[in-house]
Amino acid sequence: MPRTVHALALVSALCSAGATILIRQGLRGRGPYTGFWINLVVGTVGLWAAVLLTGEFGRPSAAGVAFFVLAGLIGTVAGRLLRFVSIDKVGASVAASLINLHPLVATGVAILLLGERVTAPILAGTVVIVLGTTLLSVGGQRTGFRPWQITLPLLSATCFGVVAVLRKLGLSETGAVLGSAINITTALVAFTGFLLASGDRDALACRGRSLAYFVAAGVAENGAVFLNVVALSLGAVSVVAPLYGTAPIFVLFLSFFFLRGVETLSARLVLGTLLIVLGVYLITALSGR
Repeated sequence: MPRTVHALALVSALCSAGATILIRQGLRGRGPYTGFWINLVVGTVGLWAAVLLTGEFGRPSAAGVAFFVLAGLIGTVAGRLLRFVSIDKVGASVAASLINLHPLVATGVAILLLGERVTAPILAGTVVIVLGTTLLSVGGQRTGFRPWQITLPLLSATCFGVVAVLRKLGLSETGAVLGSAINITTALVAFTGFLLASGDRDALACRGRSLAYFVAAGVAENGAVFLNVVALSLGAVSVVAPLYGTAPIFVLFLSFFFLRGVETLSARLVLGTLLIVLGVYLITALSGR
């Protein structure tokens, strides 16, 4: 069983990295709003199909639905949209590294709201993460983005960290598949309403290579989430989370082969990414020991 858990977590990380690369390719032809909307459509169709196949309708409580609706607004609309904008503005590698900080945010929320204690690995991981983030920030001009734009993936990580707590609360009231379907449907309805209200209906149209890239990214991303949930159901969080947190390393590897001429990989960027992954490992794998 441990080998199965390890394999699922690593494949999940690889799928997440692949989604990042596909999003970056799709953004060469269309804007982040279009890519994000297509991602939501693919996820909504996939999750409701999963609900039908599993028969997991149940009787969700009002509290469970409320938690997943709120998670859809904070984690999916805000967090995932910021992810798309981040990839567009700072590049796939930098965005993936900084968004990977969401376990640090979740840990901070747990310490503040749930009374969890601060441990030496948490402090060490935080210091290492700060060093890695500083390297990425200082190297921003060399990789073609302005220093302030680094706040975009950091905000995305914050949203993902906060939503982890909301989903945890929601899962105590509602099944995972149905809850996830409610989550992403809320995001699709809210974001479609925003686009229609703002008059930006062009964002709902896409064709050609960008459409293919965005659909493939939606399949890869939602596949990554599903595999991660399966891995968590079979193994401990302290095992799955660090392995899933290696996604930025896969992004670096895939960028070298598939984003040549689009993004430049510098030694500073690679070192910063590795430091952030190490910091996340310290927090997720060792903080409970």
